[in-house]
Amino acid sequence: MSVDGDDGKAREGPESPGSVGWTSPRKMCLFGGSAGPLTLEAGGSIGPVEVEYETYGRLDSAGANAVVICHALTGDAHAAGWEREPEGPLREYRRKKPGWWDTMIGPGKAVDTARFFVVCINVPGSCYGSSGPSSVNPATGRPWGLDFPIVTVGDWARIQAAVMDRLGIGAAKAVIGGSMGGQIALELALAFPERVSGLAILSAGHRLTSQGLAFNAVGRNAILSDQAFNGGEYYGGERPLKGLAVARMMAQITYLSEESMDRKFGRRLRGKDSPDFTLTGIEFEMESYLNHQAASFVARYDPNSYLYMTRAMDYYDAAARWGAGSLRRAMERVRARTLVVSFSSDWLFPPELCREMVSAMCLARLPVSYVNIPSRYGHDAFLVETEVVDRLIRSFLKDRPAPVKRASRASLREGGPQEGPQASQAAQAFQSVQALRAAESSDASQASDASQALPDPETRPVDGGLPEGEAGGCPSLDSAADCRNSPAALPLNVSPR
Repeated sequence: MSVDGDDGKAREGPESPGSVGWTSPRKMCLFGGSAGPLTLEAGGSIGPVEVEYETYGRLDSAGANAVVICHALTGDAHAAGWEREPEGPLREYRRKKPGWWDTMIGPGKAVDTARFFVVCINVPGSCYGSSGPSSVNPATGRPWGLDFPIVTVGDWARIQAAVMDRLGIGAAKAVIGGSMGGQIALELALAFPERVSGLAILSAGHRLTSQGLAFNAVGRNAILSDQAFNGGEYYGGERPLKGLAVARMMAQITYLSEESMDRKFGRRLRGKDSPDFTLTGIEFEMESYLNHQAASFVARYDPNSYLYMTRAMDYYDAAARWGAGSLRRAMERVRARTLVVSFSSDWLFPPELCREMVSAMCLARLPVSYVNIPSRYGHDAFLVETEVVDRLIRSFLKDRPAPVKRASRASLREGGPQEGPQASQAAQAFQSVQALRAAESSDASQASDASQALPDPETRPVDGGLPEGEAGGCPSLDSAADCRNSPAALPLNVSPR
């Protein structure tokens, strides 16, 4: 997401007590030699695969304190700290900025590197150190270009699991991701359920909406239509920067919201009191902002990688991949305690899509908590709303008892668990579970409709939380209030900024 965006906050230097300090990326070679190549979901194979990653903190002797961070569309493995010696023109921006989630990762921060071993892995197809279209094809000695194979979110999850193997990580205490990173985190929990103890998904869902597909298509077409694209064989020559700039402008609009654009720019003219009545110049502040974002982006990203990364987002559909079209059936694979966070003004992964996923998790009797945060910052809110996200992640990562085993179907038919401290909660929720029962054997569209059977999440208080209205209308909630057969769900109390 918007690495170039200004969040209006001072940045900690590498010597700050809360910073992980100076960092250097590491490399790992996978799926080569006797291990054999990686078989790809779209067909074919690739090997060896070079993967760039960064780690912060120390892995404990049991290998049980790892937190895996999954980056977004144009992100990278540099999640925190300051890179000591950025290599190559695409990394030059790092001399002035820390890692993309530096506000969240470090000693004493939400993802506390004094407690956790934090890993962030750059996915292949990107242009930040892992194998991708701009890296060298060992068979030809030249950049891969469009000869690089199509990669998917499923492929990325298997690669991340291979990195975890190499680092000695059995099961991650948590896997956390926002936007595309949320898709990767979800896929890890689906493909390797025994290896993900906690799952936090921010501003992401089980699939892109048709509108999201449309915006990605426009961005790719802008690149493909640039005369300098040359079938993806532009390395060593003129890069298709005009097309990439347009793609970034289009994407940037989807990362914002109408309210945030109105507040920041409105219809103000750029440096003048009256328009010039020109078709080619900059008239409005909004235009100037988009131009600035585009110029910053093309200096740090590869056009071919943009094609590969957006396509992977397009293809991902958890219900189709793991549930034969049923989202509930797919979610039955997950064994992790889960947190899903949406933002009210996000129209790339809107709250409605997140609720659909949470409803399916409830039907699958997962310990899940859902929070919809009121925000005017649109999709980028998961990077901008640092205070509220900090509290959510900090609470989520607190040491907690292992999740209670999910109730059996027979137990549910009898009204839920009848013994133990969760009995009264289960009884209170039984009617809600019964209301969702019809969707349990239905297809994906019926599971989606089941979200309508849930009480409106924005009006449900958190158990044990503030009295109604005292939290300033913040939609803090425990979505497991509607499926108490998941008693280990995390109760959250969050107030807006």
